[in-house]
Amino acid sequence: MADLLAVTGLRAGYGRAVVLSDVTFRLEAGEAMAVLGRNGVGKTTLIDSIVGVTRRFDGSITLAGRELAPLSPEERAGLGLGWVPQERNIFRSLTVEENLTAVARPGAWTVDRIYGVFPRLKERRGNMGGALSGGEQQMLAIGRALATNPRLLLLDEPTEGLAPIIVEELLSALVRLLRAEGMAALIVEQHAHKILPITRRALILERGRIVHQGASAELLADASLLERFLGVTRR
Repeated sequence: MADLLAVTGLRAGYGRAVVLSDVTFRLEAGEAMAVLGRNGVGKTTLIDSIVGVTRRFDGSITLAGRELAPLSPEERAGLGLGWVPQERNIFRSLTVEENLTAVARPGAWTVDRIYGVFPRLKERRGNMGGALSGGEQQMLAIGRALATNPRLLLLDEPTEGLAPIIVEELLSALVRLLRAEGMAALIVEQHAHKILPITRRALILERGRIVHQGASAELLADASLLERFLGVTRR
């Protein structure tokens, strides 16, 4: 299968600070990859670099063969990047449905189809974004990204700060997106045991470099590797 996303020799950061060095990986169409690592190792910087809000010092990023370097974040979004940042950035003064329709682009992901993945959003379709719980805002942020009909979802810490019951609901929705719907995704996550079971491959960052790439299932079974790079000693 052809590469959807190709990152080659990426060296990037903010201002004069280099955060990522020689980062290289590929993501196929319909594939989900977990991006793991301790705090401050460059996970968010990787997502930001794909979106186009960092400084690129060297290397390339291509989406479906198109070089992204000369393109603005808005132009990259137009090519099919659906970004869900940690801050969610929903429109707090608009209703749930207005949040979805305000950014919608033509394609298979209609508002009704998004409601099918997130029934809770349908129940609250008339509620203002600012009145939603944190978990509901995260669902809305993902739904809003889907409304742009992306080729690739970029999720930055989607379960961070959420109650366990909401995390399970969100992960169930992601399973549907990734497996049943075949959505390609790059998912930054702190909790390896939550994200590895629902992704096909994973990479681990350490000090801005990739120190491991491989199948998610194999990494999940390798307790020594999880402990060495992520500090995970048990479920």
